[in-house]
Amino acid sequence: MTSTDNTLKPGPWRVVLQAQGQEIPFLMEAVQRNDSTVLYLINAEERILVDDIQTEGDSLKIRLHIFDADLIAKVDDDKMAGRFTRNDLSKRYSVPFTAEHGKTNRFAENPAPATQDYTGKWEVVFTKKDGKTYPAIGVFEQKDNYVTGTFITETGDYRYLEGQVEGEQLKLSTFDGNHDYLFTATPAGEGKLKGEYFAGLYDYETWTATRNENAQLANANELTFLKPGYESLEFTFPDVNGKQVSLSDVKYKGKVVLVQLLGSWCPNCMDETQFLAPYYAKNKDRGLEIIGLGFERTDGYEKAVPRLKKMQERFDIGYDLLYAGPADKEAAAKALPALNHVLSFPTTVFIDRQGKVRKIHTGFSGPGTGKYYEDWVADFNKTMDELLAEK
Repeated sequence: MTSTDNTLKPGPWRVVLQAQGQEIPFLMEAVQRNDSTVLYLINAEERILVDDIQTEGDSLKIRLHIFDADLIAKVDDDKMAGRFTRNDLSKRYSVPFTAEHGKTNRFAENPAPATQDYTGKWEVVFTKKDGKTYPAIGVFEQKDNYVTGTFITETGDYRYLEGQVEGEQLKLSTFDGNHDYLFTATPAGEGKLKGEYFAGLYDYETWTATRNENAQLANANELTFLKPGYESLEFTFPDVNGKQVSLSDVKYKGKVVLVQLLGSWCPNCMDETQFLAPYYAKNKDRGLEIIGLGFERTDGYEKAVPRLKKMQERFDIGYDLLYAGPADKEAAAKALPALNHVLSFPTTVFIDRQGKVRKIHTGFSGPGTGKYYEDWVADFNKTMDELLAEK
């Protein structure tokens, strides 16, 4: 007997998105909490809570975390089918998916034994459709068929990737509620790889990699800097309650101030905010303020504020969150003309008690990067302790 009331069975679900002729799989778990069901999106050790699930007509609408995106599905006992939709882009984005209850395999259920071990550090070059390239570092850990890891770029990381090695082929995927990624690769000679990268409906890149335990990227503290003649920032933007806030306000005088360029649509910003929100709560009495400048994928203040408020509530952000403009790097650079450019969301500006910019960090290496994240935390704490100790 099948059910048609869109009740989600507790337990694991294997979800497969269909895009660009590829299957992009991920796992989620349904859990009974009080009188309702919540979901967790699972990527390696990460579990993202999804707790806004509503019935609309004959379908289930699953609002995806802080993002302006949904899984819209019909549930039939141990199966589900529907579409993943993103509403934060100028062109509506919709990808079909199916899901099956009780499955915990991300890729093949009974894969052939792995004949390659991808564990280690790789020097990577991604090539876009237009031929432009960018560097990255791949870090993977493999045990038998199971593999986890990520790619770190100069503007951020691809967060928690999880997958398998079947024979000689590597497959990794992730789904954070707003982005669906699939990476594949095979050996291309001793210590070399060639692969493909698919993201949603449109984005496709190729990549090559060489084993290199000494691979390095450009220094994230040197990519963005002040133009000649500038020592500080100036800006005035409305906060989520409509109040105009300026960096020159009395509230920030004599304080160490962090200015965080972010977007509610940006998973790397989500990772950074998960660190900064509790850090601020713990350290604000030391003379610290943080200002989040939201650059949003919506037209204007009225549409942007609900996205920022949702982010504020989910991460318990106690610092000021302002709407600074559209999610465009050129627009962000115009909003902050003292900067040479804005390369990445997030970008974090460290300002001392005298109001002078002391450091600018481009991008963010989140907890999915392991040691890179630990190194960032250590560097951040060292910088903040030095700035907060100053008179």
